[in-house]
Amino acid sequence: MQIYKVGGAVRDRLLGKPVTDIDWVVVGATTEEMLAKGYRPVGADFPVFLHPKSGEEYALARTERKSGRGYGGFTFHASPEVTLEEDLIRRDLTINAMAEDDQQNLTDPYHGQHDLEARILRHVSPAFAEDPLRVLRVARFAARYCSLGFTVAPETLELMRQLSQSGELQALTAERSWKEISRALMEEQPQVFIEVLRECGALKVLMPEVDALFGVPQPETHHPEIDTGVHTLRVLEQAALYKQPLTVRWACLLHDLGKGLTPEEEWPRHIAHEHTGLKLIKAVNERFKAPKDCQELALLVGQYHTHGHRALELKPSTLLELLQSFDVYRRPQRFEEFIAACEMDARGRKGLEQRSYPQADYLRGAATAARSVAVQPLLEKGFKGPELGEAIKRERLKALKAYKEAASA
Repeated sequence: MQIYKVGGAVRDRLLGKPVTDIDWVVVGATTEEMLAKGYRPVGADFPVFLHPKSGEEYALARTERKSGRGYGGFTFHASPEVTLEEDLIRRDLTINAMAEDDQQNLTDPYHGQHDLEARILRHVSPAFAEDPLRVLRVARFAARYCSLGFTVAPETLELMRQLSQSGELQALTAERSWKEISRALMEEQPQVFIEVLRECGALKVLMPEVDALFGVPQPETHHPEIDTGVHTLRVLEQAALYKQPLTVRWACLLHDLGKGLTPEEEWPRHIAHEHTGLKLIKAVNERFKAPKDCQELALLVGQYHTHGHRALELKPSTLLELLQSFDVYRRPQRFEEFIAACEMDARGRKGLEQRSYPQADYLRGAATAARSVAVQPLLEKGFKGPELGEAIKRERLKALKAYKEAASA
């Protein structure tokens, strides 16, 4: 029985990056031997065990064979006869197919160390094309390691292209897709994830609404980068630069989907794209079963981001409607994330990345003014029920009028 550290832990140590998760592979052992040593079994599909003390996962060396569609369409075979090399060959990329023993002796049958040094993301074997999830994983690794100079090997990109055309991507479950998408959006260069998916044809399959934005022009006055797809990538890049949370990054990716529906004869203007895009945002949200907070913010940002940009021009009544839509009284954080998404949108324009965004503080001030209206005096005046609601609204409107006048002075 031999135990090896495998995958990401080996890769990141060689890259000089912090090692967070450690995967272990056990060669030459049976399930009975693992149980006898106190390991606790987990996972119904193949033999994975939790270490009796550390709780880390240890998997028996195994081979796999394609038996159906999608990520789950595999049968696994684990036995003491399966070698370390046979276990490693089923992995996705050469840089993830290395192993170390407890003396840090490296086992690298597929030249992962060479590809690490050459900064190449390359598939281990033709079996790569059997698992559609690997298209998303490779794009995610490209987003993570882009700043180190990593690129996807042309032959790997070709396999990803074949997978995208095969219909296999449609077999991925919403949960598995979302797990990869959400992790990729939180990488250092999330826009690279979208670029790689687009390059191999997967974006058209997974998110046709986003893919449709490329090649759609916008007015150069407001968007020096012109292309709506390019703008979306730049907004996502800014969101990562400013360390925005997943909710904001998801909203940034989907905020302009309505522009993909504008008839060509109306280009480069996109009248009412905020409203036409809502059905598309909703469709993408549901397709990947995005978490509720991501869904809600994406829809609100899609509908109101132009309000955010025009904040200083809004009438007090429009400003009040905006604040009501976000329920800023009970959910202040959601409005703060909306402001962040609007600012990322403004900064995601060629040459305007450093431009100030006074709308942010103005909107925060408006929310504070509206929240400052006290309910108790109105109750003491005898207002209740719907009348109380109207009275609160009148007082908030009054507060916003005073705020706007003071800000304009």
